[in-house]
Amino acid sequence: MSLPRILILLCVVATLAAGENLKPGDYTFFVEAQGRTRSYLVHVPRSSNGAKAASVVLAFHGGGSNGRTMITFSGLNDKSDEAGFIAVYPDGTGRRSEMLTWNAGYCCGHASREDVDDIGFVDKLLDDLSRRVSVDPNRIYATGMSNGAMMCYRLASELSNRIAAVAPVSGPMGTETCNPKRPVSVMHFHGTDDKFAPYAGGRGDRSLTQTDFLSVDYSISAWVKANGCPERGVTTKEPNRANDGMIVTRTAYGPGRDGAEVILIAIRGGGHTWPGRDCRLAFLGKSTHDISANDLMWDFFQKHPMR
Repeated sequence: MSLPRILILLCVVATLAAGENLKPGDYTFFVEAQGRTRSYLVHVPRSSNGAKAASVVLAFHGGGSNGRTMITFSGLNDKSDEAGFIAVYPDGTGRRSEMLTWNAGYCCGHASREDVDDIGFVDKLLDDLSRRVSVDPNRIYATGMSNGAMMCYRLASELSNRIAAVAPVSGPMGTETCNPKRPVSVMHFHGTDDKFAPYAGGRGDRSLTQTDFLSVDYSISAWVKANGCPERGVTTKEPNRANDGMIVTRTAYGPGRDGAEVILIAIRGGGHTWPGRDCRLAFLGKSTHDISANDLMWDFFQKHPMR
């Protein structure tokens, strides 16, 4: 083979290795996992030019929802454009495309009953994404709402070789144990008046599932231990910026092994909502504007790349 052809081949291989460098915009992609065709949505921020490997935030929708709904519910595309990370919205499984769930352990719905391998799906999704755009493998993070929050916890435990840190919102652990291969920092947001995934655990008065949820305290304690953090946390109160009748406290545990942290953001009076976002569904409860979950989790993620 001639030298020019060899050089061309090397350039092609290098380009493939670096990803396709998708232009800013919104995309839908598909991967095969466990004999199923699975989908995920991608938002490439306006500032992206493909020259630098990007951070990724996986955002998992709640049970009975889908990735497209999660875009609106969380408002993470706006934060993506501001901060420059790639936002990814995976779709769960189910009989109806608008009512999908995640197999987060003992919950929820179709995905749990059918024992769907959602960990394997996310693993393949990340491989596929890395072929399409330049991704920083040390800065892949996960957040999620409700059943999606529970999925974050499972990923932190079972895919800790790829997930740097997680920020679950309104959902506890979906398994009784966590066994990460490396410390995974956690920032958990939860309202004390959550009627779907109760703060204290048990069955939610308004939950569509009969799941007996683990408590927030159980989830936090499990990850404090897993990350080797001090058992006693330091609690501070967030400023009352919105005067919305809710009180937000931050309890920080750490540093643990490799600088890991576990932080609980408790919203006294808060419901099954995404802090900082307006909630148009009154039955979900109140949503505080004293804080922005998107701002806090992104600041947290930046401090905790893969080590």
